[in-house]
Amino acid sequence: MIKKLFFFFLLLPTFVFSQNDSIINGKVVSESSLLEGIHIINLSKKNGAVTDARGYFQISAKVSDTLQFSAVNLKARQYVLTTNDFLKDLVFVKMESLINKLDEVAIIQYKNINAVALGIVPANQKTYTPAERKLAAAEEFHWYSPLLIPLGGMSVDGLINSISGRTSMLKKELVVERKEFLLSKISDYYEREYFTKTLKIPADYVDGFLFYVAENERFTRAMRDKNKTMASFILSELAVEYLKVSELEPSDSNKNEK
Repeated sequence: MIKKLFFFFLLLPTFVFSQNDSIINGKVVSESSLLEGIHIINLSKKNGAVTDARGYFQISAKVSDTLQFSAVNLKARQYVLTTNDFLKDLVFVKMESLINKLDEVAIIQYKNINAVALGIVPANQKTYTPAERKLAAAEEFHWYSPLLIPLGGMSVDGLINSISGRTSMLKKELVVERKEFLLSKISDYYEREYFTKTLKIPADYVDGFLFYVAENERFTRAMRDKNKTMASFILSELAVEYLKVSELEPSDSNKNEK
């Protein structure tokens, strides 16, 4: 009789928890520090709860209920409640951090996909450099004054800028900017050794030679047209001229190596 009573009291908590809902106190533990807002759904009862900033939660459940845990930064998991869980003051549920690994991305340049094709920029719209924008603003032709029609419809601002000399100054800035762009493009097209070894320009005079060729209209036009073959041909001619004008002897790379 005593043994029967022992087993009865031993099985009583299981019977009680399996029949009645109770409040489960739990805490989500994870390597992630973002534990707030984790959703817990009791799939058996369809009720839910959300964790606080420290990962704690409370939910109504009974033995054998399945709890579904989910969060954007954690791997979802299910936890089946046992009798032992209801005997604990706090149930700990471990969740793993979710790390999204991106596949290798290959960047391919498509000639037909650009700002114009996507409708971002109107077709045939002229693009301006910083100096060109300043000059266009200074020569503004958007508003016409009847008094300035004989001058081609120049705006009042345009007339003031012209008289003050600001337009002339901006035109000079534009010339300087274009030469800077040209020198930058030359550096992209040619290594410095090309000038010293192929064109035989002394190393100390390469920078001077670059400024010299930047003044040549034929070379400038070839670079603008991205015709590297023609540009290289003109460079060879200009190198000979530059050495004569500067009264320099062609550099000897063999001497430099010695």
